[in-house]
Amino acid sequence: MLRLKPYQQRTLEALKTYLQDARLCGDPKKAFKDFVAACVTDPGNQSYRHRYGLDHVPYVCLRLPTGGGKTFLASHAVPIAASAYMEKDFPVVLWLVPTNAIRLQTIEALKQPSHAYREAIDNAFNGQVAVFDISEVEQIRPKDLLERVCIIVGTLATLRVSNTDGRRIYAHNENFEPHFTKLPNTAPGLEKDEQGQIKFSFVNVLHQLQPLIIMDEAHKAKTDLTGEVMHRLNPACIIEFTATPIESNILYRVTASELKAEEMIKLPIILTEHGDWQKALTATVLTRNALTKAATSDPDYIRPIVLIQAENRAGTATVAEIKKHLIENEKVAENEIAIATGDQRELDGINLFDRTCPIHYVITIEALKEGWDCPFAYVFCSVANIRSNVAVEQFLGRVLRMPYAKRRGNEDLNKAYAHVISPSFAYAAEELERRLTGMGFQDEEARENVKPGHLSLPGMDDLPLFKESTPPLILVVSEEPKLYGLKTTGISVQVDPLGTGEYKIKVEGSIDDALVETLIQAVPAAQQKEIRRVIEVHRHTHQKEKSPSEKSEQFLVPRLCVEIQGELEIAEKETLLIESGWNPNDYSAEFGPSEFSYDDDSRSFSFDIKGNRIVYEPLENTGQRVLPGVALNWTDLMLVRWIDGKIHQADISQPVMLEFIRKCVVSLSKSGIDLASLVRAKYALATAILQKIERYRQEAFKKGFQFGLFGPSAKVETSFNYAFRYDPNNYPAKSFYRGGFQFKKHFYPYVGDLKSDGEEFECARLIEACPQVKYWVRNIAREESASFWLPTSSYKFYPDFVAQLQDGRIMVIEYKGEHLADGSEEKKSIGELWEEKSNGKGLFLMALLSDAHGRDVQKQIQAKINA
Repeated sequence: MLRLKPYQQRTLEALKTYLQDARLCGDPKKAFKDFVAACVTDPGNQSYRHRYGLDHVPYVCLRLPTGGGKTFLASHAVPIAASAYMEKDFPVVLWLVPTNAIRLQTIEALKQPSHAYREAIDNAFNGQVAVFDISEVEQIRPKDLLERVCIIVGTLATLRVSNTDGRRIYAHNENFEPHFTKLPNTAPGLEKDEQGQIKFSFVNVLHQLQPLIIMDEAHKAKTDLTGEVMHRLNPACIIEFTATPIESNILYRVTASELKAEEMIKLPIILTEHGDWQKALTATVLTRNALTKAATSDPDYIRPIVLIQAENRAGTATVAEIKKHLIENEKVAENEIAIATGDQRELDGINLFDRTCPIHYVITIEALKEGWDCPFAYVFCSVANIRSNVAVEQFLGRVLRMPYAKRRGNEDLNKAYAHVISPSFAYAAEELERRLTGMGFQDEEARENVKPGHLSLPGMDDLPLFKESTPPLILVVSEEPKLYGLKTTGISVQVDPLGTGEYKIKVEGSIDDALVETLIQAVPAAQQKEIRRVIEVHRHTHQKEKSPSEKSEQFLVPRLCVEIQGELEIAEKETLLIESGWNPNDYSAEFGPSEFSYDDDSRSFSFDIKGNRIVYEPLENTGQRVLPGVALNWTDLMLVRWIDGKIHQADISQPVMLEFIRKCVVSLSKSGIDLASLVRAKYALATAILQKIERYRQEAFKKGFQFGLFGPSAKVETSFNYAFRYDPNNYPAKSFYRGGFQFKKHFYPYVGDLKSDGEEFECARLIEACPQVKYWVRNIAREESASFWLPTSSYKFYPDFVAQLQDGRIMVIEYKGEHLADGSEEKKSIGELWEEKSNGKGLFLMALLSDAHGRDVQKQIQAKINA
């Protein structure tokens, strides 16, 4: 089974937390506001908009860039929404996609038992799952809705009509009559016929069942007509998955850097510009040949594939001309070429992953932009104008996916490649960056992940595939530039007419700020903004000094370790829980009145969750309809097993968990709550038991933390043998520094999660200015695999900054401003323990705006280094 990546787990945990809170407080907007306020980083949206008047319906967006696995996450979101908010064992799911091509692809995946999407849902619902195309809804039986998760896949266009007459899903259909004998048929909003009778329509069935709506690429659904559709469907919950949300309630945002860190996508994109389409094709073939050679040494089978975007029939580089050029001039065998257009569909029925498949080149115009996915696609060649062509983003998305979602040993196989027609790299890069931001990349991510490519041609034997060089700056302007009084010491500036009324400015050498302004003033006012942007791209790409990570510098930080049973282990929660002898059955299973109680008069439950007393009413008391006929002949054992299935914990064996749950149920029964009431509130009960386990686990961890690290017999060591390494290729920041001050010592080419002003910025600036600092990094919070952390009794502490000193020592800095905030004393204690056990290799500083000696941050840093 395909495992979730850490960023996917965090995304789903965010969704689960939000939906649980929305269910308990009964207010989706308040739950959203509370969730955003509790976030360490900005999820991208600070306000919640009620959509289409569905004020009571949670309607949130999960934003993932292209290649983030939106459909895989959507599969995992189904059981989360069913349990955390809908409280249904078998929800109805309406899965809406933007196009028919994606509909067919999604249906095929969800109906295939071995596919990762279907596996995720089957595992959550014990295989009791049925998948239907929206054209197959007549096959759904009332029994299916009682005993299975029913997933209906369709396009929004199928539902989005103002006049429902003539649409099958809205039409009265006698085949649906058995459903209506099982439903109350009293819900407001049901469509009726001319005689005022409720229609036996599929939409009316959905309206009463209140489906979960999954929306793929939902930014395309924003019209008033969409709102009408939503009211007809009467959803319980709506979850969007998109890279480019518009007017959405963004609950959680994943960056492209996180995808790269988890080996989901190929980055950077090596971009090479060419003067004509023939040269672009030649370079494309050479690139593919070199990649093929590199792939022979990879342990997995990889056959690099090229996607070529041809011009339409009105252009010169048509599909036929490109195929002819490949065969006659590049000596490509005809059976290695497939054409995929509206007229020629040579990929239909072809398995591109088959080792016997000969296809290396796919020529198309726009036919691959929807639903096509092959991670073997490495090279994109566009002989069309990428500035005007709307399909470029879709093509880029096809070449970004990493084969097998696993980083390759050869660096050339970790990159994507693009060959385009453009007067210069700067022009092409500017457009490519704009396209990447349209795919969910942040501006800094797009800028840093478009790199120039200059083919290393001699036999293509020398890797890396592209060698470094500094091409000239090329500017194309509409009028002859006025370059009077230009000082050209150390540079060359050449102006040539292009014969089209335009002029080309060619600049070779280092470009300083004064020259930039001279060039800007020399060109027409209407082009100055565009020209400035092109110059900035060129300077950023070719004149910026490489960061330590780009120079492949090593950045190792010794970890805090503890000896457990004679073995040195990293001091983390799991290790310290072992030290405590954690077992929930060592704790009381009794529920106090504040933990879980039942009011027979109001038929409501009250329990304490995270320190807040919650009044909970099962769904049939809150106006949300459920199917009648659910079996009420539950036994204690059935309830215990059901709860175990909902709250399974990796660190507790099933026999231990079952026994603890059994004791909890017995405790509540003895308090006077009958079994039928507990079954009615089984979702709330599962949450209450899980909260109890979490409290006990935290108690056990604190015990192990204190005893294992600070106890009289504790054996602690700060060890380089268990060092954390900052991966030069992975820096999964959630946001990026955008200020004017240039950080030249930062380990990575850009600084993550740092504002352009404020006390933390000033601290970073002082670290940068410290002469003893060789390089430093802004440590990203909550990135366990990509950041340095120290254990605390509440789990993990991510210091703000980590610096490599010139003398080889490591300095860790946590900034706390004017005073030590809550929890800071513990962080200070564990940081000082890390320093004490490092044998002089590590320094820890809890930096204050002004310390007890009246020293500012700069003097505190110097004092710590010189001590």
